[in-house]
Amino acid sequence: MPNANLKDYFHLHILVFIAGFTAILGDLITITAIPLVWFRMLMAFILLVGYALFSKVKLKISPKSLLRLSAGGVIIALHWITFFGAIHASNVSTTLAVFSTGTFFASIIEPIVYKRKILWYEIFFGILAIVGVCIITQSEMRYLTGVILGVLSAFLSSLFAVLNGSFLKKHSATVISFYEFISGVLFITIYILCFGGGFSIEFFSLSTSDFWFLFILASVCTTYAFIASVYIMKTVSPYTVVLTYNLEPVYGIILALILFPEKEKMSPTFYYGAFVIITVVLLNGLVKNSRKLKRSRA
Repeated sequence: MPNANLKDYFHLHILVFIAGFTAILGDLITITAIPLVWFRMLMAFILLVGYALFSKVKLKISPKSLLRLSAGGVIIALHWITFFGAIHASNVSTTLAVFSTGTFFASIIEPIVYKRKILWYEIFFGILAIVGVCIITQSEMRYLTGVILGVLSAFLSSLFAVLNGSFLKKHSATVISFYEFISGVLFITIYILCFGGGFSIEFFSLSTSDFWFLFILASVCTTYAFIASVYIMKTVSPYTVVLTYNLEPVYGIILALILFPEKEKMSPTFYYGAFVIITVVLLNGLVKNSRKLKRSRA
């Protein structure tokens, strides 16, 4: 069993806070979602190469594994593009609220990938989450595009998380990220060359603030957060990690309200919908833990 102390739990909450801060950076960065994700993945890849060399991690894999990890890289690139696109089309609060539905997409995707039956309470909670999204959509129709992109991002995030769970059975987290980041960069590069008008001087002409926000996003919110989360899993139980990460939208929305009070002030109905989604996500984790305890005692 993991042996965690107060310092480990505090570190875990710092990581969740960093995850919530990712959305804040997405709002602060002025470039559009596609170049934003291109720069993020490229910077994170370079930093990860440095970490791999320092740690002497062996990066050689089979062609079959390369194909699978490359597919994962494309999925995470699309997830980040839709996530930051949702923020730019709406705001941080709306994006994080609807993004919380990802837990329930995972409840549907996971049984398909791992060939297990779908649990009734997961379907029930999923329906409640959809109700929460509908409440938000009706109260904030001006952000409909952001809601749609946020839900799509949640789906892609869940698909990515489930697939990464299967990848971890054969490869280390560093190896997985190494190939996913570079494949994501190559995927976006091909898209830009074929459909985005190609690269230009303007593409690389970042403002000073955008550069440093991107660097923080790539270093602290991506490379560091990912490596640190791997070490956290050695002392803190997976259930505690998953349940704690459900607080990401809470931290993110509170930060957004503090930093962008005028832009992030929403109607009371929005907060009803957000409360429904976040409550359901937490209840889902509690029910799962309760069922696991019953099975362990049986």
